[in-house]
Amino acid sequence: MPDYSSLTEVHGESGQASYVRARKSPGGVLDFFDLVRPGGPMCNPAVPELVLIQIMMGGSRTRGDSGGGHFDVTSEKGDLYLGAPNFAHTINVCKNIQIRKLAFPTAQWEGVLDEAADGGYSLESLQVYRGPFRSQAIQATLRNLWALSDEEGAPSRLLARAAGCEILAELCRLSGASLAPARGGLAPWAKRRCLELMQERLAEDISLDELAAEARLSPFHFARMFKESVGVPPRAYLTRLRLERACQLLETTDLPVTEIALEVGYSSNQVLARLFVKHRNTTPSDYRRAVRDQVLSSR
Repeated sequence: MPDYSSLTEVHGESGQASYVRARKSPGGVLDFFDLVRPGGPMCNPAVPELVLIQIMMGGSRTRGDSGGGHFDVTSEKGDLYLGAPNFAHTINVCKNIQIRKLAFPTAQWEGVLDEAADGGYSLESLQVYRGPFRSQAIQATLRNLWALSDEEGAPSRLLARAAGCEILAELCRLSGASLAPARGGLAPWAKRRCLELMQERLAEDISLDELAAEARLSPFHFARMFKESVGVPPRAYLTRLRLERACQLLETTDLPVTEIALEVGYSSNQVLARLFVKHRNTTPSDYRRAVRDQVLSSR
């Protein structure tokens, strides 16, 4: 039996809260933490979650067992460790260490792993539990996940689910599984319905599972087929729709920027401003001013 119901409970109620520098939890899909731990034993109680650990600050001797046998190594920046579900373990480090943890609740993700490996794998059968491993694909996904989460303020379920699918697919590959082949793009009716749904629910935190259900596909296959049909992942396309709608409102209404941000699904005008600067090289207020100046000069 697990000692705790989740990693969130471990870092909130077991005396480990003081180590947490940041925590994000998009709709219970994933939980991710940024922690600084002192040297010594790192106790990890059993939780019903797959826990991925990334070393952000290396150079520490690391000893322990995360579910696949004992290891004794010097950790390097970027190393990854995988903690098996329902497995209590202690890892010893010789000095202060910065780590990031990503927790996959088994109830949410077991089916996705089954889809990724075409029925051939479960969380328990992954072969990367013994000591550190490296994966450029997982490192890139984690880097992107944190950056986009900071950018969006409150990370979306769509972003978290898509990132989780990518990571689990790579873990399957590293474990020797043959990934289910891509099935081409979405059927025309499915593509049309999903794009309509994203437009209709622009202000909501729509999930990958909801979009996949509209297309009658699993989340794992839907994410890959959507990108093949549309050219970008679902989250990137949703950002494009939101910014297009924000531009329309800035051009045609006098709504405050804060109200426009909420109208298109962002938690604050600061989040909208960050995205505007990134994608339009200007702020919402400057965009509105430029459009109106252009209209006046053309009269």
